[in-house]
Amino acid sequence: MQLPLPRPPQDLCLLRLSAIGDVTHAVVLVRTIQRQWPETRITWVIGKLEAQLVGDIPGVEFVVFDKGRGLRGFWDLRRAMRGRRFDVLLHMQVALRANLASALIPATIRLGYDRTRSRDMHGAFITHRIPSIHGQHVLDLFRTFGQALGLQAEPPCWDIPVSEEDQRFARQWIPDNTPTLLISPCSSHRLRNWRPENYAIVADHAIRRHGLRVILCGGPGNIEREYGDAILQHMLATPEDLIGRDTLKRMLALLQRASVLIAPDSGPMHMAAATGTPVIGLHAASNPRRSGPYHSLRWCVDKYDQAARVHKGCPAAELRWGTKLEYPGVMDLIRPEEVCDRLDEFMREQARGKPQRGTP
Repeated sequence: MQLPLPRPPQDLCLLRLSAIGDVTHAVVLVRTIQRQWPETRITWVIGKLEAQLVGDIPGVEFVVFDKGRGLRGFWDLRRAMRGRRFDVLLHMQVALRANLASALIPATIRLGYDRTRSRDMHGAFITHRIPSIHGQHVLDLFRTFGQALGLQAEPPCWDIPVSEEDQRFARQWIPDNTPTLLISPCSSHRLRNWRPENYAIVADHAIRRHGLRVILCGGPGNIEREYGDAILQHMLATPEDLIGRDTLKRMLALLQRASVLIAPDSGPMHMAAATGTPVIGLHAASNPRRSGPYHSLRWCVDKYDQAARVHKGCPAAELRWGTKLEYPGVMDLIRPEEVCDRLDEFMREQARGKPQRGTP
């Protein structure tokens, strides 16, 4: 069968297991399918953690693939797919585990990545490929799957549900009309993380210069707690510390009320984009044009090209698109004063008449 489709499919399955940022991007495609093909039944095979963020989107059946169960996770997926067949599978993850999982999903059309972006035998698990387009942001790459099927391009929309309970949590920490800076200091990739003492300098500057309420955010892991403690130790002022207390949904609610987020390339950066919250992204190990905060690229502190020259001996333009530069010390290319300057610029723009965040 040729693409684009002559008519909307009855049953469509999307396979994207991880990570938080990529799953957030995939929501845009799901929302487009729901708007343009309202009769299409959508099933999403997703990771266990990621389902905690988006698994309550109305009109979507979520099938959780728990990689922590090892081979039993594959058995669970096989059982969930028994007796089913989809018109279309959007195979949107090229890692070997995802490729193997896709083999358990019966589908007539199996749409996957172009040859340039394929790996781990991805081509053996698909029947059709999206076109190869150089220089895409990941969100736009995901939207290419829909366009290959025949969906029309439209502005991105997320609309991820947030419960009243989570909204109450956010209101408790960010009262109405309270200009607030959220700092989410940790990525799951350690080499993308900036030094805690640098965050401390920026946080003190935000409090002293702009009177911002500063909140530290992060998951319950040891790395996040160690980072948070180190930031607190280096600070002169005392921020609010929610590390380990902000679930994914609570974080989304906090972002809806915050004025701005500072973060490295990580899931919260892309969650912020989903809420419309501006992000000062810290990029040296990754290219913000590919994986930066979608609507906030102008606010990013971008040292990716300098990192390419230091660690690869060439400008970033000569690297393969999407190359990660996760080398020890690469984030030290970002100086605290540069981030403070970017925050100052953001606050000046807010003061020129743009409404402050602080209410949803």
